[in-house]
Amino acid sequence: MFILRDILRPLQSDFSASRLGKQRSRWFVYTVLAFIIPFTTSISSNILRCINTLFGIHVNRRRFYIFMKSNKLPWAKLWPRLWSMIPDPLTDDRLLLALDDFINPKTGRKIFGCAHFFDHAAKANQSKYPWAQNVVLIGLLKHIKGRWACLPLAHKFYLPKKAIASKSKNMNIPNEIPSFSTKLQQAAEMIIQIAHHFTGVPVTVVCDSWFGNDGLFKPVRKHLGSSFHLLSRLRSNIILYSLPPTTQVKRKRGKPRKYGNRLGTCTELAARSKSEASCYRVFLYGRYREVMASTKVVMLKTLKCSVRVVWVFRKTRWIALFSTDLNLSPVQIIEYYGARWKVESGFKELKQDIGSSKSQARNAYAVMNHMNFSTMATTITWIYGARLENIPERRHKVRGRNSFAFSDLRHIIAKAALTHNFDAICHTYDKLPRKSFVDTLLRMVA
Repeated sequence: MFILRDILRPLQSDFSASRLGKQRSRWFVYTVLAFIIPFTTSISSNILRCINTLFGIHVNRRRFYIFMKSNKLPWAKLWPRLWSMIPDPLTDDRLLLALDDFINPKTGRKIFGCAHFFDHAAKANQSKYPWAQNVVLIGLLKHIKGRWACLPLAHKFYLPKKAIASKSKNMNIPNEIPSFSTKLQQAAEMIIQIAHHFTGVPVTVVCDSWFGNDGLFKPVRKHLGSSFHLLSRLRSNIILYSLPPTTQVKRKRGKPRKYGNRLGTCTELAARSKSEASCYRVFLYGRYREVMASTKVVMLKTLKCSVRVVWVFRKTRWIALFSTDLNLSPVQIIEYYGARWKVESGFKELKQDIGSSKSQARNAYAVMNHMNFSTMATTITWIYGARLENIPERRHKVRGRNSFAFSDLRHIIAKAALTHNFDAICHTYDKLPRKSFVDTLLRMVA
């Protein structure tokens, strides 16, 4: 309960001191907790039902829906304050960020941000271009009680250029003129904003090969300088070059060489370096593993700089990872890229566990507020886990998985939030008329 108080009370201070501001701050806390508590999916009607049933607060339905689509919620202040509450956000003296995008399939035609997006993970019986929202998300990769976790820090809805040009009504935000930004531009803006908050800290962004290119690297490097680094995966057909010669025997006309000799494609170098591979012990996917890998510092024309490439060999396959930070060891590069998978797990937690994909809100502010509540609830859950003294036990044992799950933290928070004296956090010192079957209901959802 005291951990929740230390997290939620500072967030309440960002609301205005007016009567409506105080009411919004109180409703904000209960709404975030309703997203976290494993009661049911987080559509607006279920959130209202959770507040009325579990917390015993009578909230007028119409006023609650007005609150959920309000443009008065101070998200621009709430997110930086929440970033400041993350305990020990650095990994090896650097801020480790994961970048990726995901889609939220929807059914309504008038839902804000919806268009036909390509789904590369679609199954054989699913549409390749579902009607969905596309969200670009940046999360913090962090060790929490012996396991990697991804804490959402910022997100943006990607609005297609064709839909904006055709003046689709579901692309409009009230009192704003819709403007097009690519996913790389949106990602660069969020990275720069986060980096300015954590002043003077080196930033390393871990992403897949789609984001790991000059379209992201160049604009962010322009703002952040050499403190920004990229860690991603190389395509198999990309051409690599040796470092330029430091001294030249005979001075030639023109500028000095920026690139050395052509070494070949990534595939050709993988075949040559396989015999030189060494065995590394890496913490990967929850336990230490023996990994065969080889490394080399080369020049990459796509980024116009030197990078450290690590080829990781399996039985019959290989992958090539690269980092613009030459100080990273092969073990760190492999472990950090392996931790990138937690952003995919974070999408599952966000869409299915928290239930953001089930929302059918249509209004632009209602959609954006719902996504902000979902991502903030996920981040608060992980911050709560990081502040616990003991490692939570895994409730549902799975073979090969010993670490606790996201759902375990949600149940711990539910028990703390539904105590009788929790309401003092929200400045409601009167005893609320809680339902008598709350304890039984919690045992059922457990």
